[in-house]
Parts: sequence; C-alpha cells; structure tokens
Amino acid sequence: MLRPLLRLSLIGFVLLALAGCGGKGSAPGDGASTEPRFVVGAVEDSAKWAPDPGASMRQAHDSGFRAIVLSALWEPGTTPATLLPPLRRAVDAAAAAGIHPVLAVYQLSSATPTDPLARSAFAAFAAALARSLPDVGSVIVGNEPNINLFWQPQFGPDGSDAAADRFEPLLAETYDALKAVRGEIEVVGAGLAPRGGDDPTASRQTHSLTSFLRDLGRAYRESGRAKPIMDALSIHVYGETPKIPPSFTHPHSTSIGIADYRTLVHLLGAAFDGTAQRGSKLPILYGEYGVETTIPARKAGLYTGSEVVRTVDEATQARYYIDAIRLARRQPTVEGLYLFHVVDEQPLTGLQSGTRYADGTPKSSEAAVRAAAER
Repeated sequence: MLRPLLRLSLIGFVLLALAGCGGKGSAPGDGASTEPRFVVGAVEDSAKWAPDPGASMRQAHDSGFRAIVLSALWEPGTTPATLLPPLRRAVDAAAAAGIHPVLAVYQLSSATPTDPLARSAFAAFAAALARSLPDVGSVIVGNEPNINLFWQPQFGPDGSDAAADRFEPLLAETYDALKAVRGEIEVVGAGLAPRGGDDPTASRQTHSLTSFLRDLGRAYRESGRAKPIMDALSIHVYGETPKIPPSFTHPHSTSIGIADYRTLVHLLGAAFDGTAQRGSKLPILYGEYGVETTIPARKAGLYTGSEVVRTVDEATQARYYIDAIRLARRQPTVEGLYLFHVVDEQPLTGLQSGTRYADGTPKSSEAAVRAAAER
C-alpha cells in the first residue's frame, strides 16, 4: 500500500463489500466466467476486536459494503487456534449481517516463508483456518510481496528477482492446500503494491508490479506446474498521493493504477497465457484503494499524532471513490474494488481514508459512496 510502514493495520486487511452488478458473470471462485460479478468492498479488521462485532458489521453494511476480508498474520509457530476466536466472532457477525467474509493470510518480512518447511507450514496454516471457517469463500494469499516490508529478500546476490521466484512456490502450495479443503474456495494471489523501484542497490528494496508479474510468470513456467496457482489476482491501486485521481494513467512508468487496466491485462497475458494458469482472462481484484481526508476541527479530538501526507476534502474523496467504482465496474475481468477502510485509523500517521470518522459517524462523502457501491 501507499504507506505500508505507517499503516498500523497489522490489523491488515479487513472489510470487503459485495455490491452485485447485473450483467457480470459467475460468482467468485467457480472458475467458469471471464466476467466475474463486481464487488465493492472495504478493508476493516475492527469486528475482530469490537465489544459488539455485530454492530461493526451492520455499520459496514449500512455504508454499502457486502463483503469482509479479515486478516490472519502468519509467523513460525503461530497456530490457527490462536487466531480463531476473534476470526470466528467476526465471521459469524458478517454472516448475520448479510456480509460475505473473506480471509487474507500473509506475513511480515521477518517471517518470510522462503524454504520448503516454512512454505508448508504457511500453507497448512491457511488451510486450517479455511477448514475452521466454512463461511469464508475467498482467501487472499500474500500481501505486497513486491516490497520489503512484507517479503525479504527482494533481490539475489546477482541482482535477480528473489521475491517473485520464491513467492510462486508458496502461492502454488497454498493454492493446493486450500483447494483440498473446499474446491470452490477462490484463491486470490498476491495483493501486489502498485509501484516499486526495481533497484537492487537501493536502501529500500522493492519491485514494481510490472516486473514482479513478469518474474512470477517466468517462475511459474519454469516450475513445470500443470495447475493454476490462483483464481484471481489482487493488486493495490493507491495513487502516488491522495490528490491523484483514479483516472490517472502511467504510460511511461512501471506503476499500475485503476486506469491502467489494459496494461495490466497485457502483463497478465504475457506472464501466463498458454499455460494452465489464466492470464489475460484472469479475474482481477483491486484489493486496496484509499483517499485520505482532512479531519475537521470538530473531530480532531478523535485522532492522535500529526498528519504526514497532503490530504483532500471529503467532496474530493467522494468524487474519487465514485469515479474509481464506475471505472472499475466497466472493466470486464475486474471482480471488485475494496476501500481502505470503513472507519478511519485513529493515529494520523495511519490512514484516514474511511468513509466514517474514527468514532464511526459518517463523513459527508459516505452517502454518495454508498449509493455508488449499491448501484
């Protein structure tokens, strides 16, 4: 995401929302259609810890969201039993509110599962959670493996891509483990950051989405695998700053945003077409998108610290979110757009990109965004 070091969301991923759109094809995970049903969602973990998780889910539903992604942070030695109590209460609350729960399983770079033993442990962890949470229909595997906050090493000693090469077998093994639990589970790959440096000598080592996808395809082809590694691809589509509109294109760079859909489809085709893994027809999920707003004086007491980016007013947030929804909805293989979050983070070093303030009350942008989501 745009500011991963400041995103205190090891909370992680969280509320996705499902607003059906007539004319789009099959439901996620059935693999039958190249035009999946479009979903508007949000990223919000609060129901895991809220005194009343049902209230959190109803609030999300009232804001137009119909699906939820709940985060599950893996590290060596973590057992599913440790994470299941908060996950269960959130999943149950989602089901009761008519919201579809989704699970995101990932790790920080300090726990990168690069060796076979760690990969197997990660895959078994994801499968055990899916088995214990039968209402979960989609699992996102990984979070921004193209940046060093979530995956290390990014480069080998010779400057080659060590991230995509090692993420591919993790995604493949986790795909197989999840499909063994329930064949209809939708396995969503990667959650790639929208941009990166591609410089092995940089102090902060990252890969662009463009080069990571290219190298992921190469690693898949070299593996000789005769099965897919994902049912959909998730990418994060934050603008370079909150002031960048979703219509902004990147014709002369390796960054990818919502308006670069044709470029993304071409990249997927080059990476995977002609293999067992769908490429240019692969469903795409815009798994995180956020536009931070300026906090009005009357709400300042809800927040802590100081803002670190140039924010926009709520009218601009509404316009950008509505434009993003409309743009994504017209893209044939895009299955959803998820906002980050429903409710603002309290620390101003985090993200104030929700359609509600930190106390849960709606911003002036909320009603218009809800109407666009529910269209």
